[in-house]
Amino acid sequence: MPNSIPRPEYPRPDFARNEWINLNGQWNFDFDDNNIGLKEEWYVNHNYSYQITVPYAFQTKLSGIDTMEFHDVVWYERTFTVPEKWQGKQIHLNFGAVDYRATVWINGMYVTSHEGGHTSFYANITDALRNGLNKVAVRVEDLSTDLEQPRGKQFWEEESKGIFYTRTTGIWQTVWLEPVNHSFIERVKLTPYIDSGEVTIEYLVQNRTDNQEIGIEVSYQGQIVAQECLKVDLVQRKNKHAVRLKDFEDGEGKLWSPEQPHLYNVKFYLKAENEILDKADSYFGMRKISINDGKIELNNKPYYMKLVLDQGYYPNSLLTAPTDEDIERDINLTKEMGFNGVRKHQKVEEPRYLYWADHLGLLVWGEMANSHTFTDKSVKRISAEWHEAVERDYNHPSIVAWVPINESWGAPRLKRDPRQASHLLSMYYLTKSLDSSRLVISNDGWEHAVSDIMTIHDYEGEKKVLKERYSKVENTLQFTPADRFLYVPGFHYQGEPIIISEFGGIAYQKSDWQGWGYTSASNDDDFIERYYNVVSSLLESPLVQGFCYTQITDVEQEINGLLTYDRKPKVDLNLIREINEGKKPFKLSEKSLN
Repeated sequence: MPNSIPRPEYPRPDFARNEWINLNGQWNFDFDDNNIGLKEEWYVNHNYSYQITVPYAFQTKLSGIDTMEFHDVVWYERTFTVPEKWQGKQIHLNFGAVDYRATVWINGMYVTSHEGGHTSFYANITDALRNGLNKVAVRVEDLSTDLEQPRGKQFWEEESKGIFYTRTTGIWQTVWLEPVNHSFIERVKLTPYIDSGEVTIEYLVQNRTDNQEIGIEVSYQGQIVAQECLKVDLVQRKNKHAVRLKDFEDGEGKLWSPEQPHLYNVKFYLKAENEILDKADSYFGMRKISINDGKIELNNKPYYMKLVLDQGYYPNSLLTAPTDEDIERDINLTKEMGFNGVRKHQKVEEPRYLYWADHLGLLVWGEMANSHTFTDKSVKRISAEWHEAVERDYNHPSIVAWVPINESWGAPRLKRDPRQASHLLSMYYLTKSLDSSRLVISNDGWEHAVSDIMTIHDYEGEKKVLKERYSKVENTLQFTPADRFLYVPGFHYQGEPIIISEFGGIAYQKSDWQGWGYTSASNDDDFIERYYNVVSSLLESPLVQGFCYTQITDVEQEINGLLTYDRKPKVDLNLIREINEGKKPFKLSEKSLN
């Protein structure tokens, strides 16, 4: 794709096709504050007032509009042509993510709608196309103050405040066209099993016929390690097959980890009577995350998780990374500081981030953006969107844990309302039913029901307090973060691994940006000492098996990042790395830090 197109890279890297057209760039745009667009049929004809740069939301500078005013209904429009060589194909229009409710027309004909601000969807637009110039119109409804809507950190007031940030409305991930045949591979699901040296491949073929086969070719660094051709089953909607990897049989199989992110490439071919109907490329990592005798293990070995909280916000583009290079830089900075993973906080991260985490080697806790009230509607919304998120991102080896709910958001009365406790439990088991290969945290921070890890949010800044709190299990279980019990009534600690999944949050102003944190540092030395105290107390604990420091960057009014909002280090990153590795920085060696 030409470099002039914003975010030109292929947006679905775990299932990629060669032929596609990127529709990012300039679109016509308008606000529909009086909600008259449907009545006046703007999808047929409308004189638009603005132009917007997709895929950046109108609240961002990169969009070209840059306003934080409430506009709950917006419209997009642009024209496109379909290449002649695509004639006879089915044409799919794909959206990476549109926040929150999208309705799409092609040449005035309705083609699809989708609800959920963080997940992908597509429409088969073939029957709505014309020869020559075509027009796509998109209406987006995103109610600024709707607390039943899964919104994460997007604030319901015009100005961001506290722990909440500027909203994202509309198209915020790539839009693209893609041709397929009438019969095509819709999706694949890859599950590695390192103990048997196999990868289970589940594939869904649309419009199957009785003479079709699917070819699978697995390679590592150009060397083929598995090659099979399977008959597509007409009875089962989804076909499933275990593929044995030759290098594992020979004792030379490669495992994926943050330290050695080995990846296997897969080519898929859908064939009928020697004609190739569809082909796509994917990849996977042979990686296992498990709990054994109360210990977290990666690839059957104990593994200490050193995570950093990552909100995934950018100063000029909010939830959308300005470029693919910005994503790569964030991950490289994370690893440079000695972290081996991130907890993506209240944001279903885009697949390009997961691609770079897979390739560069970084653990990811995938988290749902929560609603902020408990109703029948909010339960339905979060369940449906979370289902889509887990299904979409299943293939990425970097994801080792799922977090459907954070700090009882969307279920604020767990202690008193049995329905809310049931909702919490149902989200845990829903996630497990979709993905049994990863760890699931039912409610990150406190008030757990069934949970694979007991995670705790603890912003205590004194080392002696933290050391005592995490010296014995009975001390830990007495802690009530934010005056909340660690478990919902009726549930109890069962020996789960303990991870402090939010802590630190040390405010340190190193730019013109002002804000707050949970504690504050006055200079570089003070910051390093405070960071050492909180991190070393957890590393020295006989109980704690990992941590997640708050946070990697400043975000809007929060200045508790290790980096400024524009990704400038606040202190020497080598010092952060040394502390994360359990070392005492030289400049602190003469001081008593106990």
